[in-house]
Amino acid sequence: MKIKRIAFLLFFLFAAFHSAFAQTRQPVALVLVADGPITPPMREYIQRGIKTAENQNAELVVVQFKTPGGSVMTMLGIVQIIRASDVPVVVYVAPRNAFAASAGAMITMSAHVAAMAPETSIGAASPISSSGENLNSTAETKAKEIINASMRSIIAQRGDEALSLAEAMVNDAKAVTAEEALQAHAIDFIADDLDDLLRQLNGVVVQTANGERTINTEGIRVQPLDINLIEQLLMMLTDPNIAFLLLAIGVQAILIELSSPGGWAAGFLGVVCLALAAYGMGVLSVNWFGIVFLLTSFVLFILDIKAPTHGALTTAGVASFVVGALILFNSPGTPTFQRVSPLLVVGTGIVLGGIFFVIMLIALRAQHSPIQTGEESVVGKVGVARTSVGEAGQVQVQSELWSAEKASDSESIRKGDKIEVVEIRGLRLIVKKREEP
Repeated sequence: MKIKRIAFLLFFLFAAFHSAFAQTRQPVALVLVADGPITPPMREYIQRGIKTAENQNAELVVVQFKTPGGSVMTMLGIVQIIRASDVPVVVYVAPRNAFAASAGAMITMSAHVAAMAPETSIGAASPISSSGENLNSTAETKAKEIINASMRSIIAQRGDEALSLAEAMVNDAKAVTAEEALQAHAIDFIADDLDDLLRQLNGVVVQTANGERTINTEGIRVQPLDINLIEQLLMMLTDPNIAFLLLAIGVQAILIELSSPGGWAAGFLGVVCLALAAYGMGVLSVNWFGIVFLLTSFVLFILDIKAPTHGALTTAGVASFVVGALILFNSPGTPTFQRVSPLLVVGTGIVLGGIFFVIMLIALRAQHSPIQTGEESVVGKVGVARTSVGEAGQVQVQSELWSAEKASDSESIRKGDKIEVVEIRGLRLIVKKREEP
């Protein structure tokens, strides 16, 4: 009986060990989805994915790619990460109608294996300035030479035709379809979907940082790697609409804190919003001259509160705010994906103007309101004479007992008569008899 139990236990352990061993031996394809502008958060995401694949001894990394382009320096950083990988990296431009534009074209062609889905496009990689404008002739030549030199040794491995196409993408902003890119050997495959791509990759030999490696996709297990919360937040901050809203909220919160010091919530919120907006604008192509108009607009808002001009300065402030935001984010030459929505700018400007206009009306109303506190507030109030009042006497006004003197044009005031305060002299009230209706 004991022998049977021991045999059964050994069989169970062997089966469990065999299952675990078979699972660890099953090849794994780590799949990343990089959709959006090429920014530092995307670079960190791809780097994390490659490190994860190396730690898990994955068979390959597939980066499903769709991008309108982005920073040249970030692009070169991603290329370096891919070329230093011990695990084969496959860049797959997908789904259908996707594109790998500008810097995305260079990243695609630098991968160990480049693939595209049908009806996709690649190219248009001419550099522009950090403010989104076209470079002057000298700067443009330098930028293009740097990109071409950085990519030449990598793309040259694909052949002279691929190298010529890559140079045309940089020098002439040329773009091609997936079929044209495959014909020029700029990419390796056209795959309908991920399963089709993995099927075509089986047996492909690539050169990684650790040397030659043959990709095995037989029975491969696909393992997605999602963007984490921090990467999502940082990518969201590089959205021009989000950066614009953070800038507007931050400046307004700081102004509220300065106008009514003593609290901390508005100031803290303003500093946080401005810090997040600064990160986003540091990544985006912005024209910093627009900041001058934005600051001018808030100065006009404040002046209209301090020295009311019946809304004229507020209107000018709204116009300056809209112009400044459009200059900051939507200067000529700025890529379309880095532009802020004009409707959002105009709407935000109107809302801010409305807020300051309401504040101005409250300030005007306060200036014209009668005095509610202090000695001056007693004038015009009605009270009762507690004694006869001539050159001297006492009256009660608002539950307070005052020394009083009869006004020269007043009737005689006797104890119990209703009186009205005409004037205040020091600590004595000048009163007159109030006629009863």
